[in-house]
Formats: sequence, C-alpha cells, structure tokens
Amino acid sequence: MPEPTTPSSEFTPADATPRNVLAYATSVAESDTGTSIVVDPTGEPQITLGKRKLSEQHDIVYATRRGADGTPIPLRLDLLVPDTDEPAPLVVYVPGGGFMISRKELAPDTKAYVAEAGFAVASIEYRTIPQDATYRDAVADVQSALRHLRAHAEEYGIDTGRVALWGESAGGYLAAMTGVLGGRSLLDPAATDPDAAVQAVVDDFGASDLTRIAADFDPATRARFEGADNIAAMFVNGRTSGASLADAPQAAAEANPIGHLGSASALPAFLLLHGTADPIVSPSQTLLLHEALRAHGADSTRVVLLGAGHGDLAVLDDEEVGRPWSTRRTMDLVTDFLRRTLRD
Repeated sequence: MPEPTTPSSEFTPADATPRNVLAYATSVAESDTGTSIVVDPTGEPQITLGKRKLSEQHDIVYATRRGADGTPIPLRLDLLVPDTDEPAPLVVYVPGGGFMISRKELAPDTKAYVAEAGFAVASIEYRTIPQDATYRDAVADVQSALRHLRAHAEEYGIDTGRVALWGESAGGYLAAMTGVLGGRSLLDPAATDPDAAVQAVVDDFGASDLTRIAADFDPATRARFEGADNIAAMFVNGRTSGASLADAPQAAAEANPIGHLGSASALPAFLLLHGTADPIVSPSQTLLLHEALRAHGADSTRVVLLGAGHGDLAVLDDEEVGRPWSTRRTMDLVTDFLRRTLRD
C-alpha cells in the first residue's frame, strides 16, 4: 500500500498541526463498562495484508468549497475497491486530526484490511479549524462525499444501498453526527437528502458531548476546555469567535449527536470503540452516546480496549499507541460488524 503523504498546502496549512493544541491528560478515570464488551489487546497478533487484490484511485475531487477570502478549497478522496464480481458495499473513512487537519492518507493498513474483507473504502478530506470551518461545515463535507460516491457508484464499482461511515477521533465524532442526522442538513434545516444517509457507523474513540470531552481527566486538563481557546470551542463557535462552549449552550447542544436522536426517523447501527487509557477524548464520551442510542432503540455495540490509548496519535510518531487498534481481533470486530450490517 502507498505510504501516507503530506496533503497539498492549498487544503492544509503547514502550521495546522494538532500537536500544539491537543490537551494530554495526566490521569484518566474509569468509566462504566457494564453495557460494553471488554477486550484485552495485549499480545494479540497484528493484521496482515495481501489476501485480495485491490484497485486504487487517488485525489478524486468530490467537492470544491470557498475560503473566507474566496480561495477555492478542493476536497479530495482516495478509493480502494476489492476485486469482486459485484458492486462492493461502501465504507467511508473519516480521518482524525483534532479538528485541525484531515489527512485522508492516514491508517493505510487498517483501511486496506477492511477493503480486503470485501468493502470499498473511500478516505476523505474535510474542512477544519484552520479553514475557518465549524462542525456544521465538516458534517456538510462528509455528506457531500456520500452524495458524490453514490452519484458515481457505477463508475467506482460500489453498492449505493449498503453504505457505512467509519471515523477515528475527530472523524469518529463526524461519522456519528452524520449518521444520526440521516441526511438532514445542519446548514439548511429544511433540507433532507437520503443520499447522505448511511446504514452503519463505526466510531473509534470519538467525542459526543463536547462540553464534557475532558470529564474523565485531571483538573488541569478539564480547565483547558473551559475557555474559548481550545479545539472544541473553536470547532463549535468558530476559530475567531472568542466564545467558550458555556457561552453558546444552544450551539454546543446542536453539536452533540445525542441531541439529534429524538428527531431521527431511523438510526443506523453503531459500533463504538474506546481505550481505557485515552488521554485526549474521555472514554465516557462513547459511553454517553452508546447509552443514548440504546435508549432510543438503536442497534449499538460498545467495545472497550483495556490499556489502549488514543489510537490515531500514531500519526504523531507514537507507533505503539496505534498497535491495540490494528490487532486482528480489534479489526475483525470492525469487519464482522460491517458484514452484519451491510453484507448479511
């Protein structure tokens, strides 16, 4: 598989890195696992590749936005399609990056593993804080990618009737938001598009209630999220708003996928995964969403990985933190869920 590459500067400024804005907790409190599947990834073998031939397409422009100064922002996706006799179910991968970057080249091995299991995997870019985007813009980008892929399904060899979202960290949050909206637009509340709806969501260590993203952490880390100069506040209210989440409770509530469950006509199946030692997104974030989904009658499964940290920190040269997330056992939980919800 190709190695990750640096995205073009017209999309991601060189100084837009999450390293300097992420708050790393020094302690993580235990959260309830009573309704979750608990897995110990210690010593589990890593995934291997090469079982099936894949075709690749890169840098497909699925939408073009405009920056605040009118500069065009092309949004691109990469596509892996397995060698099959019929159109493949589609999984749209939404990368993490602390709402600061969205490198579609991330997680090449785990994406290939899902593709070799029989799924077309599209990996997308979306707008982030350095492009003056809020969560509404990023969700709209994910919805545009879904529409583009469905519109070109025959060309790409995908099955438009079997579509899932799979996101990590910030991407997990966006996958959850897009999934519960079911095609409804945050930018135009009167608009609904079934081509932007999905049947299943895989959410790896994503946030849900951004006002409580640090709830499991030490007091100093919690304090970092009380003002306006943190990624959660900027992604909800805007980079230059100067407003904290407490200053804009209505916006914070709208940015919470749980707040949209009651107005959903149907909810996709969910698989939520989180590590007990995650220092970036409180493990209770996926628990909040899991319990709310179950209360609304949705098909929701939550998996807790003992001792696992924030998986996509591997992009910051911490390869060990990614290993619990690329074991065969962990990834087979993902592919088995996708088979159950999309193929079977």
